[in-house]
Amino acid sequence: MTVTQRRGRKIMMTPGELDEFLTTQRTCRVATVSQDGVPHVSALWFAWDGTSLWLYSVVRSKRWAQLRRDPRVAVVVDSGEEYDQLRGVELSGTVEFVGEVPRTGELRAELDVPETLFARKNFGLEEMPHDGRHAWARLTPTAIASWDFRKLPPL
Repeated sequence: MTVTQRRGRKIMMTPGELDEFLTTQRTCRVATVSQDGVPHVSALWFAWDGTSLWLYSVVRSKRWAQLRRDPRVAVVVDSGEEYDQLRGVELSGTVEFVGEVPRTGELRAELDVPETLFARKNFGLEEMPHDGRHAWARLTPTAIASWDFRKLPPL
């Protein structure tokens, strides 16, 4: 993974801060591109395993169709309301599809960790409920940029 920041290094997150932030945040914004080049951004829950961002998407969605056609993606996870509280991460790269589509719970060792993380964080459960409507896309980012305005000196 590459940190792409040239400017703003003073406010970028450390690796530990990045992990903590991505582990505790719940919602990301996924940017895909339609066949005619029009961007599409949608909100989605995710899991972070320390290396990859796991996206659990409805397979009959515009987002999923666009990812299947062109797996390049940019994802933003951010928080904060006031200027001096803004923080976030942009991750970009190419997604890989993991598991059956749609996911019905077939045993897949590769999905044990993300499904446990996702179920605990989003549902308060130890096992992932499968509805036969969603599937997994894994983003192992090729570039990451982060910001934490709490590191800025007071105005």
